[in-house]
Amino acid sequence: MEQLPPVNKCDVEECFYNRQMMCHAPAINVGGEHPNCDTFIPKGQHIMRSDTAMVGACHVDQCEYNADLTCQAAGITVTHHLQHADCATFEPRK
Repeated sequence: MEQLPPVNKCDVEECFYNRQMMCHAPAINVGGEHPNCDTFIPKGQHIMRSDTAMVGACHVDQCEYNADLTCQAAGITVTHHLQHADCATFEPRK
């Protein structure tokens, strides 16, 4: 199995998995029609796990980095979009 891309930064501080602007979920899944972070859980308390997240799957067919539902980016950034978290690394397919 190839190395999964890391979540380099997460701006969504109200997520359970965010601690000090880093995602500490074991892995995240990204979107469907929209590149939202499907792993986002709004909570006041944060996870104590020390390992940082990788991108487990990407369901955004129209992303330039998506190959067979696997993210091929070197790493991603997660940020706010409306009331949810999004993959800010998303690039539309050319």
